[in-house]
Amino acid sequence: QVQLVESGGGLVQPGDSLRLSCVASGRSFDQHTMAWFRQTPGKERQFVAAISYSIDTTYYADSVKGRFTISRDNAKNTLYLQLNRLKPEDTAVYYCAACATPYISGSRTPRDFRPWGQGTQVTVSS
Repeated sequence: QVQLVESGGGLVQPGDSLRLSCVASGRSFDQHTMAWFRQTPGKERQFVAAISYSIDTTYYADSVKGRFTISRDNAKNTLYLQLNRLKPEDTAVYYCAACATPYISGSRTPRDFRPWGQGTQVTVSS
């Protein structure tokens, strides 16, 4: 079984930066597209960014494009999300997840991803 553990969240001011990490256990990390989602109370989990298993393709939600950068280090089984120029609207619990089907990319639908990490809280407030 694959397990995902997120870290790096915290309380920051608007305009500040954070780097989130997600460490995956088990083998075959390099076969799966990985993604970050976020969720606030009363709303469904929403897509933030994804990176293909081959690393050469990335996808971003319009709301974070140009501010966030997704990356991965397959040798370390680790996924990252660099969050720059943070806004209060970015406040949410951030989750990492693996695309359930290996060797595919492009999905932005939560149902296509499993397993999920436990989440890490990002709060942006002045």
